[in-house]
Amino acid sequence: MNPAEVLRFALRGLAANKLRSALTTLGILIGVASVIVLVAVGNGSSEQIKKSIQRLGADSLTVTPSTTGRGGFRGGFGGFGGSTQQQSGPRTQAHDLTVADATALTGSGDTPSVKSASPVVTSQSVTAGYEGTSATISQFVGTTPTYFAAANKTLASGALFSASDEAAGVKSVVLGSSVASDLFGRVDPLGKKVDVNGIRFTVVGVLKATGSSSSSFSDPDSIAVAPLTAVQQSLTGYGGLDQIIVQATGTDAVDSAQAEITALLGQRHGVADSGTADFTVSSQASVQSAVSDSTKTFTVLLGAVAAISLLVGGIGITNIMLVTVTERTREIGIRKAIGAPRGAILAQFVVEATVLSLIGGLLGVAAGVAGSLFTIAGVKPVLVPSSIVVALAVSVAIGLFFGGFPAGRAARLRPIEALRHE
Repeated sequence: MNPAEVLRFALRGLAANKLRSALTTLGILIGVASVIVLVAVGNGSSEQIKKSIQRLGADSLTVTPSTTGRGGFRGGFGGFGGSTQQQSGPRTQAHDLTVADATALTGSGDTPSVKSASPVVTSQSVTAGYEGTSATISQFVGTTPTYFAAANKTLASGALFSASDEAAGVKSVVLGSSVASDLFGRVDPLGKKVDVNGIRFTVVGVLKATGSSSSSFSDPDSIAVAPLTAVQQSLTGYGGLDQIIVQATGTDAVDSAQAEITALLGQRHGVADSGTADFTVSSQASVQSAVSDSTKTFTVLLGAVAAISLLVGGIGITNIMLVTVTERTREIGIRKAIGAPRGAILAQFVVEATVLSLIGGLLGVAAGVAGSLFTIAGVKPVLVPSSIVVALAVSVAIGLFFGGFPAGRAARLRPIEALRHE
């Protein structure tokens, strides 16, 4: 019996029970589509987080109060697009990060790899108003003009505040694109006055949109940047900094800048005496590595959960093929009685199971690719070609594996017993 005849008999057997074959195929379809879509969602989440980190710039570092040192925890990686904790009450501790620390990083000859150091304080979720319209600003940042280059913030219109504005405590503000849109709509915001928690600031510029906001992550464009002294006077009070954004002299100088910062601040904070640093210096590369490791684990977990549905689909194939063998026992007996070899019977049922899996796999790939075109839970899925190949290969393997037992049972039937079956 040649392969073409085996395939013809298999297709005829599947066509005899179209609804049952379709439902069996549906189980594989769902499993394959789930694997492709969930892996794409995990990969999309990873890419989205990486882009958020990369906004800071490849040559930038962030100095934050340590979570374990004497300075205590105060905030997150605001420069990376995350949020920081709003301060309340006294902020000054013996070894907090200070403006003097930031000044020392650029005013000392001990840090030749440092181009700029921007002190940052952040007030979280403040309310801004303009002529009856209000908007919530996720991050209201107080800093110096060097922050914009270090944090990779680019102007869309207007101008930045100057170093003299920062020294004089001028209440000027540069708005993120989301804030400008929410407050002013189509009106030009430049020169307009906005009330921020009851304090009036003048809008001098608007930042370019990052183009990567999403409902599942904090909007990086919901930000406002004002002179450090003005924010300290009106919103946060004086005390320790939430972070210092440092720009290295180049991407190849990041590692040396990190070492120089650690050494200088360690000396200023008496780390040699205590043995415990009260600050953390992190570069984009180190954060990127940590994020990559965690998102890979997350993606593998999503894929493993989806693979369970493929296993269930395989069990469904076994169940259906066992029912098919039982229903066609008499047919099997007749074919064996007229000379059909055991291998032909075995091949027919294996081919039937494999065809079901292959059709379900191909339809599942189509459904998975189509599903990945839509935003899911605020995440734009990113297809992983290897997941398509693996899911399709596994679906075929499932047909061979789970179809093997029913096929073997059919091939082992003795003709006389099969003919007696009712």
